[in-house]
Amino acid sequence: MSVGRRALLGTLVILVLAAASFFAFRSRNGEVKYVTATADRGDIVDVVGATGVLQAVTTVQVGSQVSGIIQSLGADFNSIVKKGQVVARLDPSTFEARVAQNRANLVAARANVDRVRATLDDARQKYERAQELAAENLLPRSDLETAKANLDGAVAQLKASEAAVAQAEANLNQAQVDLAHTVITAPIDGVVINRSVDVGQTVAASFQAPVLFVIANDLSRMQVNASIDEADIGRVRAGQDVTFRVDAYPDRTFEGKVEQVRLQPITSNNVVTYNTIISVTNDESKLMPGMTATVSLIVQKSANALRIPASALRFRPEGFVRERRPGSPAATTAAGETPAGGRTAGADRPRSARGGASANGAPSASRGSGRGSGNGDGQGRGSPAEGGDGRRALIFALDAQGKPKPTPLRIGISDGQFVEVREGLEEGARVITGIEGGGGSPVRAGPSPSANPFNPQFQQRRR
Repeated sequence: MSVGRRALLGTLVILVLAAASFFAFRSRNGEVKYVTATADRGDIVDVVGATGVLQAVTTVQVGSQVSGIIQSLGADFNSIVKKGQVVARLDPSTFEARVAQNRANLVAARANVDRVRATLDDARQKYERAQELAAENLLPRSDLETAKANLDGAVAQLKASEAAVAQAEANLNQAQVDLAHTVITAPIDGVVINRSVDVGQTVAASFQAPVLFVIANDLSRMQVNASIDEADIGRVRAGQDVTFRVDAYPDRTFEGKVEQVRLQPITSNNVVTYNTIISVTNDESKLMPGMTATVSLIVQKSANALRIPASALRFRPEGFVRERRPGSPAATTAAGETPAGGRTAGADRPRSARGGASANGAPSASRGSGRGSGNGDGQGRGSPAEGGDGRRALIFALDAQGKPKPTPLRIGISDGQFVEVREGLEEGARVITGIEGGGGSPVRAGPSPSANPFNPQFQQRRR
């Protein structure tokens, strides 16, 4: 590289460094511009978000107890069937032949009983005659014993023949039952949602009954089987209102109620969930079994509440250090003075009492964003109020000189975007939510306290 090119490159580097130093000095000593929001009134709904699957309240699988060839079908997909209606028939020829064979066996068994009874009558008469002759000493005793043995044998043979008749009758009944099972009927009123066979197909019922149809009882009443995270299941109760959406109707919200919280835990990838059954009315027949529902279980509501953005709870000016005092959430700077203008004299580096602030005064989001942190900072989602009048929190509002003023509050529930203010702030007050960056874009104090991508209306944390 020539000496001239090296000199030119060095000059450019010096100019870039000088420009960067100038803008950095200008930015550092310039006036801080805050991003503010106005405390207004509106509805706040605290929800638990989840996903679930729509299903019929009662679903029955219709199968075949006998093997055979499908001769005819009496129902198809989406067919409305009544209880007892024939939905399929198997070829009955084999079973009819078996019935005829067992009926013939029964006739033969009954005829054998008549023959044995005649033999028994003959043996009884011979034994009685032998007894008379033996009484007059006209018959040897051995002949009398032989007549008695023949009579006992005839009695036993009659019992065996009668048992054979009963067995033949049972075989005939079994054959008739099998023949009746070639006609498959609907066990309930409902709609056929699945058909697994066609005419001419062979079904084999050797070890288990093959499923031919799936019938849903009443699709006007359905249920959502939702999986609720173990962290949120404690807030779910039977009877709570539920709203949900399905992908088929993205612009429509459906409603339901919690019917049951099942105690059986389900563990998948070290995440424990509990099935929650939500009853749904489907009078318009828009909902179908198997649809994925994005569920919002309404835990608490607050109508026309005074509210502020949730990001205002996490904003801390540069250099702010909070000191907790008994009974008073006072705030001081590192020098022991109330912060003004977001900066402290002699403090070049920002500080935070909880180590959560970044260089631009935006603290990092806490882990428990789905519920109150319980430390009085007001970070995170609103949980049931402590003491009945809310949790303590601290925000910064603009005073008459446009400077940040620490303002202690008592807050209530939160929907992830807004937090209810129960005490400490008036409607119309301007609260600080961030600081404008060098490019003019607001610098927020961290992400929204909710991170559930499945709930566009009510942002809710999901683990």
